Amino acid sequence: MTKIAVFNQKGGVGKTSSVLNLAAALWRKDFPPLVVDMDPQAHLTQMHPQSIEEVKESLFSYYQDGKPLSELLLDWQHVGQLIPAHKQLIKVDSSFGKGPAILNKFGLGLTALEKAAPQSNVLIDCCPYLGALSLSAIFAADLVIVPIASDFLSLQGAIKVEKTLLALEHVVKKRINRRYLLTRFDRRRGMTFRVHEAAIAAFGDEVLNTVISENAAIAESPNRKLNIFSYQASSTGAKDYHALLEELIVQNLVDLPQCSITETNV
Repeated sequence: MTKIAVFNQKGGVGKTSSVLNLAAALWRKDFPPLVVDMDPQAHLTQMHPQSIEEVKESLFSYYQDGKPLSELLLDWQHVGQLIPAHKQLIKVDSSFGKGPAILNKFGLGLTALEKAAPQSNVLIDCCPYLGALSLSAIFAADLVIVPIASDFLSLQGAIKVEKTLLALEHVVKKRINRRYLLTRFDRRRGMTFRVHEAAIAAFGDEVLNTVISENAAIAESPNRKLNIFSYQASSTGAKDYHALLEELIVQNLVDLPQCSITETNV
């Protein structure tokens, strides 16, 4: 099981879109992942065709009642499976604190899930602040992807994330594997390229070569509750997310056994 957390403390950087569309790219490889919504705003959950109203059906039930993650799985056509969020997740910090037990709880749940319902890749949509939920996701993850909308405020947010990850490495006693992903990349603006250059200067080869272009289809698809491939498979956005998955495969950052790969052209 490869666990990928998508995290940035700044909103509006393409965090949820990247989780959904990367999951859909994996599904198109005939390797559907599990996506976990750990954001109390539940934007990813709202994209699911099924309305999730009951808190007992959500990730909060795992924290509150000890309900196994395997009992929270929802099938999601053209994506994989979902463990949904609920607004009650906002209470995790205040109700359970940030001690080792709560910070390790999610990772232990994923370990139990792997035994009950084996998964290949798990994509985690983190909440956009540094609390028990996002820390739990980072501690459990094999890789953290940090999206950066192509502007200097987003870059500053990513630099703060880098400082956070460096500090956490003293706690987990290991290097936290991470990659930085440029999103909302507008080739008509010189600032976009300056931000890209500054990101490479700050993070070196941990900046992914793939960039996610500013694309109308990416912006429009959530309104239809569709991933980018289901909405417009020929779009620049779809091609970019396909390229992102291919780059992660080349870098051995996703669990994709060669015998299970079905090539899909975008």
